[in-house]
Amino acid sequence: MRKLLINLVMLILAFTIQICVFPQIAFLSSAPNLLLIVVFMCSFIEGRERGMFYGLVAGLFMDLFYSGPFGFYTLFFINLGYVSGICNKYFNGIFTRYYYEDYITLPLLLSLASDLIYNLYIYVFRFLIRNRLNFGHYLVSIIIPEIIFTTVTTLVVYRFFLFINRKLKEWEQRRDS
Repeated sequence: MRKLLINLVMLILAFTIQICVFPQIAFLSSAPNLLLIVVFMCSFIEGRERGMFYGLVAGLFMDLFYSGPFGFYTLFFINLGYVSGICNKYFNGIFTRYYYEDYITLPLLLSLASDLIYNLYIYVFRFLIRNRLNFGHYLVSIIIPEIIFTTVTTLVVYRFFLFINRKLKEWEQRRDS
């Protein structure tokens, strides 16, 4: 229960920083997608059911903040939580001999792939449908900078998230014994 509350606080904090702080920084042409990072990390570490729950919360935050059809972001973030949980189950099962949770390569690859899919989802359903076909401009000015910022931010946030996750496991073990 404590882990769920702390992760929800992290999700609210990530949403607040993403919406209130990053747009105020003038030199950033785009900003890292912190909600995406938190959702895929929670589902990657805790499984697909928790990931879908965090995806629901993150998607509702985005749908309530941005205009457009309600459920647009919720659908994406729930699916992201599910797929990241599946990746945890299969990839950690297959690569148990080679992969430790301290290794950051698999979360970085998941961050890169999920941000690319997120931006393509936005492009197809927000721009392509309205006959805005300049994908090259969208790729160079929005997708690539956001992928770079999100991947670099994942380096820091993933270590922080692992630290918190380990401390919570220690507290639970001490409480149980």
